[in-house]
Amino acid sequence: MTARRTQPRHCRDAALRVGLAEGAGWTVWTLTPAQVATLAEQDRLLQMHPETATRWRLKAKDRVGSVRLGAGDGTVQLTISPKVPVDRLLHLISYAPDRVAFDPRPVAADPRPDLLPALAHAFVSAADRALEHGVLHDYRETHDTLPVVRGRIRHADQLRRRPGVPVPLEVVYDDHTPDIPENRLLLAAARRLLRVPGIDPAPRAALQRLAARLDGVRVLPSGAPAPRWTPDRRNARYAHALALAELVLRGASYELGDGREIAVDGMLVTMWRLFEAYLARAVGEALRHRVGGRPEPQDRNFSLDTAGRHVLKPDLVHYLPSPRDGALRQAVILDAKFKTKPQRDDLYQMTAYCVRLGLTEGHLVYASGRPGVVEVPVGEERLRIWRHVVDLSRPWRDLAADIDALAESVDIARDSGTL
Repeated sequence: MTARRTQPRHCRDAALRVGLAEGAGWTVWTLTPAQVATLAEQDRLLQMHPETATRWRLKAKDRVGSVRLGAGDGTVQLTISPKVPVDRLLHLISYAPDRVAFDPRPVAADPRPDLLPALAHAFVSAADRALEHGVLHDYRETHDTLPVVRGRIRHADQLRRRPGVPVPLEVVYDDHTPDIPENRLLLAAARRLLRVPGIDPAPRAALQRLAARLDGVRVLPSGAPAPRWTPDRRNARYAHALALAELVLRGASYELGDGREIAVDGMLVTMWRLFEAYLARAVGEALRHRVGGRPEPQDRNFSLDTAGRHVLKPDLVHYLPSPRDGALRQAVILDAKFKTKPQRDDLYQMTAYCVRLGLTEGHLVYASGRPGVVEVPVGEERLRIWRHVVDLSRPWRDLAADIDALAESVDIARDSGTL
């Protein structure tokens, strides 16, 4: 397999496009010495071995996404495709954006339909950079009726509308205003995203700040077409954000692939970290809606030893009011495993979590495999460790329903007793 050079519309350069797949085997690429030097510095992303001076075998590690690397003749756009469909990946990211490393250098991507919560993070990042040096203004010819002269008088209109009346005056002038197509497009996209469910608090707050910064810009009427804009030197710093705004208004998102339609921020994700963060936040949110209480993703409040040197790191501890005194106490413990099958070490780990937290139920969630339960005798009690499966290959809307079903199973299995 040999990579090809491409010229995407918004990435006009000669970057070599290298595409790998998560969990796949070795593929062979023809590389120049400069490109070899660029990729050799990325041992966290891929493995590489030479076949000849110009042919190299490449293999992805555990990160997925697309990022622009190097400079000049050594520039490479590296794309590592995930095992799960991209819309599922972006759905996970919408729950755990802090697990993603965004790179402002643009990479080429394909548009895809209907995944706006994930696109919100990229749009906010691009819009913030576009407005870094202030809101773009331009001169616009304005026709107005004023009590004083501004610009020049429209004599024909003045005579037709107010013959013999000195004021008010029909005038035309050039107004230096932010109410231009580029800003209308950004504002319309921000308002569209603010109406979409599933946007996290941080990007939602950023969208509200963006809308506030665009004060004086007209809001598009419902159903109106997106404003048309022409790329030029004046609005060059807006170009990336405007391309994403157009996607938002079309109800589309993007896929890191080898399309030539748009440019988006580079993005790298460590899949097992993303899976853990997604499960913790999504299940915690579902439990809160179902039974109340307070979820604590990545809770670090417990240690295995009395000296506090060995901190426990469960992915989710959910706290519920105690029936004895109403104080919030640990009631559910869950840990996510981005593995193909359960391992004995997972049972040891969850047993330690449950014993330390005084719970008789623990929950392990895998990305594949079969559900089940293991009973572990602990003194005179029996500890039950449940195995659940969340299939990331299912459509993302079904995946959201699966999370609700998982929260229901956890609630049903919950035991208020202590060890």
